[in-house]
Amino acid sequence: MLPADQKRQFDNQGFLNVRGLFSADEVQLFQQHFMDLRAAGSYPGDSAGVDLGSKDPLKKYPRMIHMHRWDQLSLNWMLDTRLRDCMTAMLGREPFAVQTMLYFKPPGARGQALHQDQFYLRVQPGTCIAAWMALDDCDEENGCLQMVPDSHLWPLLCNAEADTTQSFTDVTVDLPENVESQPVIMNAGDVVFFNGQVVHGSFPNTSADRFRRALIGHYIAGEAQQVAKYYHPIFRMDGTEVELGISEGGDMCGRWVDVDGTPVIEMQPSEQLAW
Repeated sequence: MLPADQKRQFDNQGFLNVRGLFSADEVQLFQQHFMDLRAAGSYPGDSAGVDLGSKDPLKKYPRMIHMHRWDQLSLNWMLDTRLRDCMTAMLGREPFAVQTMLYFKPPGARGQALHQDQFYLRVQPGTCIAAWMALDDCDEENGCLQMVPDSHLWPLLCNAEADTTQSFTDVTVDLPENVESQPVIMNAGDVVFFNGQVVHGSFPNTSADRFRRALIGHYIAGEAQQVAKYYHPIFRMDGTEVELGISEGGDMCGRWVDVDGTPVIEMQPSEQLAW
């Protein structure tokens, strides 16, 4: 169970960094395992493909997606009781597990523009939650996570065009004036949990020789009835599958507008999902 002050922090900010949830030995195991997998070739979900001759570091070390579907260590981590217990305490009930990802982010790699995970998962009702585990110490130099405090209270925001010289994705969300993201400084083995509405992303890795590897799980609220097709099959935290509906997207999203000098969110029809 989480201490009461940590539960309040998650409720108030929409995210919580749980320090030292995994040991140094476990971190080393995960580092070696995924570096070996990446060196061995490509796998289902490697949409970017490995290109060792590219000047783009993310072509040499593209992210892995849905590893739990073919890698036992990834599946075991996604269903780990420590993750389950933290999220159950935060959400009030046990979540469902839907995705794993591994970001390598080598030196010189671009970041990912600010976004909300719920735009992709389209959980109905409720939202998603991420468990983002640092496999390296993360700071501003090597492109740590950036979070926008209190954005868990915002609705789903409409997408805008991102700067692809800084981000490997081409979409972002706009922020009102005087609102900025804040760095989440982490040690290897820490896990930051965050609500699917939280606006987050990262800047490029400007270090000379430091990776910023992260193992990530995406989960959905236990009361959810639907999630986007891309995230099926869905697992209970005991590893058994559960059948839920497919959400198609196309609901409302918000854009920041100025009303008498005050930024407010104006709702409008949302973009349709490609998945």
